[in-house]
Amino acid sequence: MSRFIVQGGRPVGGEFRPLGNKNAALPMLAACLLTDAPVRLENVPRILDVDNMLLLLEDLGVRVERRGHAVTLCAAPLRKTDLDAELCRKVRGSILFAGPLAARHGSAGIHAPGGDGIGRRRLDTHYAGLTSLGIACDFGAEPFRFRRTGRFRGAEILLDEASVTATENLLMAAVLAPGRTVLFNAACEPHVQDLGNLLVRMGACIGGVGTNRIEIEGVPSLGGARCRISPDYIEIGSFIAAAAATGGALEIRELPDATALRVMERAFGRLGVRWTVRDGVLHLPEHQALRVRSDLGGHIPKLEDGVWPAIPSDLLSVLLVLATQASGNVLFFEKLFESRMYFVDRLLDMGAALVQCDPHRVLVSGPSRLRGQMITSPDIRAGMALVIAALCAEGTSRIEQAGMVDRGYERIDGRLRALGADIRRED
Repeated sequence: MSRFIVQGGRPVGGEFRPLGNKNAALPMLAACLLTDAPVRLENVPRILDVDNMLLLLEDLGVRVERRGHAVTLCAAPLRKTDLDAELCRKVRGSILFAGPLAARHGSAGIHAPGGDGIGRRRLDTHYAGLTSLGIACDFGAEPFRFRRTGRFRGAEILLDEASVTATENLLMAAVLAPGRTVLFNAACEPHVQDLGNLLVRMGACIGGVGTNRIEIEGVPSLGGARCRISPDYIEIGSFIAAAAATGGALEIRELPDATALRVMERAFGRLGVRWTVRDGVLHLPEHQALRVRSDLGGHIPKLEDGVWPAIPSDLLSVLLVLATQASGNVLFFEKLFESRMYFVDRLLDMGAALVQCDPHRVLVSGPSRLRGQMITSPDIRAGMALVIAALCAEGTSRIEQAGMVDRGYERIDGRLRALGADIRRED
């Protein structure tokens, strides 16, 4: 396993260009299974999760052509519908093959999906929704079985939680289901919108994407399409946190839509981070006075995640590290995953002043002088948060399991070095 060696104390700043949204790329890759025509995706990040999704597709027989950040896929030569067990366990996105494979090819065999160990991630919403569409689901033993039945047609479905992956799975199945499907309590995140835009370009009839009520009129078949993945706002937020924590100035080009920027501005603004946007470029000033903005009456504020447009869970880890460098007290409340906050014991070892109240809540009191330590990256977002902690710490940090960060961030060490960070990879 590789590791990062980070010498802290140097500002991170310069011009930064984000890559495509990881969480949009995975379902958009799976969507190629809905047609025999070529699907070309642009701005695809070169990360481990994408690599594993492409390996799964190639194993099924999909023709994959990759050039830089563009990927062209053709599922015409598909030779099987059962996924490789080992590859399934390397990426959470493997569950996204259930909907398109069952809807268009009749069946799918999928082993338990992998991904980050951040707590239980239910498949119940997938099961209930696909069953309503007439896809029989058997979760009794691996591989999990999904089979299109004679009852396959549109339905009104109330999701029991606004699950992103369940919304995406149901969306990909419903576009080929005869009749009308309505998804209530659907996820609204930008990556769901990216998938919806791709499906419409392929010939799907969809309305309401970006809201919690999506309507789909099934069509007999879909065609090919070309689509560019939108910038990854989680990656953007991670680099903003790195620059603000180290005192650097940052310019970010190729921004996400205005809603995503407002969501981030609301979260970072609580910690005193300010920026301006001029001519499509975000300008983050250097040496910002990081200070927690209290609630009315001087009460301790709370930063909590939730369904879109609340603060994304994937941003909480980097925001928490940034809060260790801000004056004041703030409570972080992670409501979606019970193990997301367990990485904070590494921050305690580095000298952070915080209290983990329970699995979901952490009280941070800043600013703290962090010290370099030998630490381990437990998951993608916590790994990036620990890299940021190491960048603003005194001394040298050694971060084991760099591959965890590689699953969600392309060439993170090289891109940070280009912005002035002292970070290298060691095998």
